[in-house]
Amino acid sequence: MTAPGRQGSALVIGEALVDVVIHPGQEPVDIPGGSPANVALGLARLGRDAELHCWIGTDERGKAVRAHLEASGVRLAPGADGAERTSTAQATIGEDRAATYLFDLDWNPPRPVLGDGEAPLLVHTGSIAAILAPGAATVEQVLRETRATSTIAYDPNARPQLMGEPEDARRTVESIVAMSDLVKCSDEDVAWFYGLDKHDDEAIESVARTWLKTGVAIVVLTRGKRGSLALTASGLRLEVPSNPDIVVADTVGAGDSFMGGLEDALWSEDLVGADRREALRAVDAETLERIVRHAAAIADITVSRAGANPPTRDELA
Repeated sequence: MTAPGRQGSALVIGEALVDVVIHPGQEPVDIPGGSPANVALGLARLGRDAELHCWIGTDERGKAVRAHLEASGVRLAPGADGAERTSTAQATIGEDRAATYLFDLDWNPPRPVLGDGEAPLLVHTGSIAAILAPGAATVEQVLRETRATSTIAYDPNARPQLMGEPEDARRTVESIVAMSDLVKCSDEDVAWFYGLDKHDDEAIESVARTWLKTGVAIVVLTRGKRGSLALTASGLRLEVPSNPDIVVADTVGAGDSFMGGLEDALWSEDLVGADRREALRAVDAETLERIVRHAAAIADITVSRAGANPPTRDELA
């Protein structure tokens, strides 16, 4: 099925790795993953032209990551496979089907080649790649160079084991938020970055509203079983409940699928590209609801099956 919207590409910059998934009482299983890689995969499966600038090796795990991504149409940027080894994230699935992570990560990608051909309509980053040195400096440079041409999308995606003290990570998060047009973040991540009670909805929403004041057009807070909350620079506030009928296999990749769904929906609504920035800031309520519900439907499919396995556009239809 053809993806709706204008022609163009997405550049995703961030980690690709192998999730070593451990279910209770089962042997570990290697599954290619990484938050930005999952977003690129989701976009490609929805028919978008997605290039991933990551940092994997040419070892067996690296070959598995490359094959996994390319099978769904993701293009790896030149130099993305120069790492000595491919990073891993041990994802242990608890009795509640949620995942906890333990990382072995190397993040030092070369600066991607920009300016050869048409600029991407959308640039996405997030998670570890935007904070972990030395690669975080490359990420920041790319965002600054592409903001004049591209919609910037960001998912902070807290990883406390790798991001140091919350207040240090928060400074980086806020600097990237200020360059972004779309920000998606879970309520638990906001709580960690700002030292809040994850059940304090008012304080968490206040953080999102502060982000909007820095220039962000849309902030979406995901809230697990309670669904999501979208806020816009124009003053809209939209709550979308979760689907109670979804049987959850695990939550690996759920937030990444939701993020890719938001980006795909913006694309379909002709709201990607720097030339559409003001239109994005002025998004109306009906369009916003279509965008968020589209993302939720994609995440629902992902959580209904094991691992980070987002749907194709045909499956979504």
